[in-house]
Amino acid sequence: MTLPPYPLDVDSDFRERADPAQSTADGGGAWPPSGDARPWTRWWWLNGPFRDEHIEAQLRWLASQGFGGVEIAWLHPGWEGDIWIDRPKWLGEEWSRLVAFAKSTAVSLGLGCDLTFGSAWPFGGSCVTPEDAAQTFHGPSPQTIGGSWEEPLRGRVLDHLSSAALGRYFEAMAPAFSGGLAGTRSALFCDSLEVRKDGLWSPGLWAVFESRYGYALRPHLDELRADPGILYDYKLVLGEAILREFYEAFTARCHAVGAYSRVQCHGAPTDLLAAYAAVDVPESETLLFPPAFSRIPASAAALGGRLVVSCETFTCIYGFPGGPDLRKAVLARRQERTADLRLLADAVFANGVNQIVWHGTPYDPPDSGNSFYASVHVGLDSPFLADLPEFNAYLARVSSLMREGRTCSRLAVYLPNEDMMLAGDLPESQRVPGATDFWEMRTVRLPPGTEGYAPIWISRPFLAKGEVVDGRLHTGATSVPALLIDVDWLDAASLVEIHRLARLGLPTAVLRRPRQPGYMPDSNYEARLDELLGFPTVVRSVAELPVQPLVEGEDLPWFWARECSGEVFLFFAHPAARAISYPMPLGMADEALREERHVVIRVGETSHDATLVFEPGRSIALRAGGAGVREVALSSPVTR
Repeated sequence: MTLPPYPLDVDSDFRERADPAQSTADGGGAWPPSGDARPWTRWWWLNGPFRDEHIEAQLRWLASQGFGGVEIAWLHPGWEGDIWIDRPKWLGEEWSRLVAFAKSTAVSLGLGCDLTFGSAWPFGGSCVTPEDAAQTFHGPSPQTIGGSWEEPLRGRVLDHLSSAALGRYFEAMAPAFSGGLAGTRSALFCDSLEVRKDGLWSPGLWAVFESRYGYALRPHLDELRADPGILYDYKLVLGEAILREFYEAFTARCHAVGAYSRVQCHGAPTDLLAAYAAVDVPESETLLFPPAFSRIPASAAALGGRLVVSCETFTCIYGFPGGPDLRKAVLARRQERTADLRLLADAVFANGVNQIVWHGTPYDPPDSGNSFYASVHVGLDSPFLADLPEFNAYLARVSSLMREGRTCSRLAVYLPNEDMMLAGDLPESQRVPGATDFWEMRTVRLPPGTEGYAPIWISRPFLAKGEVVDGRLHTGATSVPALLIDVDWLDAASLVEIHRLARLGLPTAVLRRPRQPGYMPDSNYEARLDELLGFPTVVRSVAELPVQPLVEGEDLPWFWARECSGEVFLFFAHPAARAISYPMPLGMADEALREERHVVIRVGETSHDATLVFEPGRSIALRAGGAGVREVALSSPVTR
């Protein structure tokens, strides 16, 4: 069927349909620049022809549907087979003009406009020299960039372990992006890190490793897989390098060109909490990453003082169109149910997300038929088109509420980085497209019995910054009254910090005795651990902590909490959301029944009994304070 072009006369005054309180002027100090919480969409520039009038028409249409911004991503649509390509040269003069035009037009319509800092992913391309390309223990990585606008050329992957290489990448790329970065401040976007990790290395790290541990790594390369001590040392140096040389450096480079950094740090072999806290806008992803994963970037935002936690949402919800999921994905394509989308969005809201980024919208000039195979298609032929403005208004409403005040948590849980580093490859039964290693954190779940404490994850860098004041841990931008350790392996440096905090009076639960990782163990480790376990502030179960949960009840649904002006805002996803896993069955939300949960909510010295009545597929938002508990209207009766 031939679809009509995006109409050129769409009413662009979408603000009448948005919450006026969310349409604030750009203060120049936070992302998104408009200050509102409307969802964004990834705008896939796949194939042309690229014309100013079509760019403007599609932006007007997106504005009329309740979107707050676009992120332009450049990709070669190789899945369409042998097609005619009509697009300007990558980073050429016409490319730069079109990007600048798209940015200025978006701003004129009240939309934000971010730019993916490359074509396809990870970072790389023809501008990367052999000296700046990704390396392994044995020389240049064989990985190349596929699916970029430079096809059929397959450029080199950037060395993500060298800030100098990243700097030269910026110098090559930034001039072409200058028009798109002019005016209202945009973010440069970095997608999930899909760099081959087997033997990933950088020449400068040989000396770093030996200086750090007192032995050389090169003679032990054949033992890496067999010796967990050497493997741990290697992964720790690798993780620290990518944090320092890429994520921290990328944010600094973005600031130097007048941009924010918006980054999906997942997939990187590093401490994800530290990486997400190093960027301006930490971005999660679902459903190739489960909804519960979003608690990691949301925790990093709480610790790092970041207001916005975005999420690439609706990716491959019914299955990736390849491999064993092909038939399901093909049957479900263009049949997406708004109720399913809502249930999934609520699941990530209840794990700390407060900005939805649809995945996504193809640039679609007349008769192009452009579409991206791995996303929920947002366009004139979307099956949920009639619901879209109302559904986007709902997403904006919840996102706005989820930014009030600051994250409220009564327990910090140590993220099991060491356990995941040593766990190795995921078994086939736990793999989804793109998943290879436990260290990606897709399988990490909170310890049983902690859910009611509204827990956040924590790791060594934030423990090291921590101070104990009046029995509470103050670290970064957050404060929690207790710490929980439930791991098999615990780094000696982390033990030092936990020991220090417990000695200073922080209530701490250590659920099992951990072991020390690394090739050359600290001789004081066991004595320090014994001393820790003997402190009066240290207990051996969650129930023994002198801290009451924020919400108490049986079979609690996922929820997130924010505190502001003496009140706590709580968002509860429907209990059915806990069952979401990849791939999500088409029509799953139709099976979500009416359910009740009897809970006790504690705010300050006050306890409130409440019965949460979840209508089919619906979430609940509450405000709780000294005067009682009241429900917050979320709007959107859409259930189709």
